[in-house]
Amino acid sequence: MWAPTAAAATAVNLATAESYAVLGGSTVTNTGPTILDGDLGVAPGTAITGFPPGTVQDGTIHANDAVAQQAQTDLTTAYDVAAGQPSDFDITADLGGQTLVPGVYTAETAAELTGDLTLDAQNDPSAVWIFQVGSTLTTASASSVSLIGGAQACNVFWQVGSSATLGTNTSFVGTIMALTSASLVTGTTIDGRALARNGAVTLDSNVITAPGCGDDGEDADTNVNAEADSTAEAEADPSADTEVTADATTDDTGAEVTADDNATADTGAEVTADDNATADTSAEVTADDNATADTSAEVTADDTVGATADVTANAGADMDTSTGAQVDADIDVAAGVTAETDVRGELPSTGAQNLWIAPVAVGLLIVGAALMLLIRRRRVEG
Repeated sequence: MWAPTAAAATAVNLATAESYAVLGGSTVTNTGPTILDGDLGVAPGTAITGFPPGTVQDGTIHANDAVAQQAQTDLTTAYDVAAGQPSDFDITADLGGQTLVPGVYTAETAAELTGDLTLDAQNDPSAVWIFQVGSTLTTASASSVSLIGGAQACNVFWQVGSSATLGTNTSFVGTIMALTSASLVTGTTIDGRALARNGAVTLDSNVITAPGCGDDGEDADTNVNAEADSTAEAEADPSADTEVTADATTDDTGAEVTADDNATADTGAEVTADDNATADTSAEVTADDNATADTSAEVTADDTVGATADVTANAGADMDTSTGAQVDADIDVAAGVTAETDVRGELPSTGAQNLWIAPVAVGLLIVGAALMLLIRRRRVEG
């Protein structure tokens, strides 16, 4: 492993040239189903051929327009900056089989790659490599550049004094800035760019992806668990109604809710969550794909449901109050949803409070009938 002893390399600012997968000076020619992820341009030349069958994804073709001309100007500046950085180590042998730490590596004339070159960032994602090549850069067939230790393709630069030629099926990494031309033989891929200042870029069934730093970055807002104090504000009134906005199917009373998207539990608490936010207020809500609000009953969500804790039983029930009550009844939830419920144990307070109505009504009917019979008898006797 070569270890640079001078100052660390500095990343090269490509400015407007950064968006280009391929930028030629005189022409850009292509054969076969090349795929470019990024802009394609040429300036001061005007000829771009072979698109189609080549395709440009997430980019635009600029043939000697003001955009391509500015990109060439910025490429010249970037080339000079890369060439002007102080060297950390000389390249005196084939790069194949080497593992290189960050730095500026200089070949006075040609540089060659046969086999695999490994670039080790040593857990520093901002690590930079600059290769200053005096004349030509050539890779043998099936050669490759590999990144380890957090290295990023956006921080690898090849400043080439004449032309770069990448052999068949080479897997290359970094931005090639060639003074003259760049030629990619059949099947070569670049995680980087092929930029030529004065000459042509020649392509043949290649895949080139213009990288951006941080492409291997962090996913935002995943697996976030937050109590009510952070992503949810909750001070609950347990007696309040519970309102759930979700795709829902309701079952029972009050609500334990499993929801697909955002859930708002209005029990004195309001919860709006992006991923997994938990609000604990006598109702618990977990939102974004799964939300659970628990007051005294259960709702499995698939549609939009507003459910209150109060329930009216509108059907007769078989009850055995001496054994603790078993009720099989149709429940009419205030959200307008009818659910078949099997309750064992103590009746809900609403139902218990209403148990006296039926026997009292029957008793009143019996008393009324007795009174009517008594009045009639007295009239007959009188």
